[in-house]
Amino acid sequence: MSDPETDPGTADDSGTDENRDDGETERTTIRQGRAYEETFRLDAAEAGRFLVDVGEQLKEGGELTLTTDEWELPFAFGEPVCLEVDFDGVDDPELEIEVELPGRTDERAPGVE
Repeated sequence: MSDPETDPGTADDSGTDENRDDGETERTTIRQGRAYEETFRLDAAEAGRFLVDVGEQLKEGGELTLTTDEWELPFAFGEPVCLEVDFDGVDDPELEIEVELPGRTDERAPGVE
């Protein structure tokens, strides 16, 4: 089950999904300048497959693309990647692992004369 903060159907420029010529709806692309968050509740094996796939894209280069049937989120990331491990062993133990990827900038340094 998902809990979207922002409806992915409003993430394109016009605010609506585009229909393809064959009548199927295309994926909405979540672009820079939009806020989007969704929570997925998965079993451990499915979460593990997802994390391995993310890890493979991180190792291959500076771009990561997340997709569902409804949306895609391409993201060009930079360095350093922040990894946070949070363990709460009180009452109901919980381990939280968070990866934060900074966006990559295309800006260039000013010239020196």
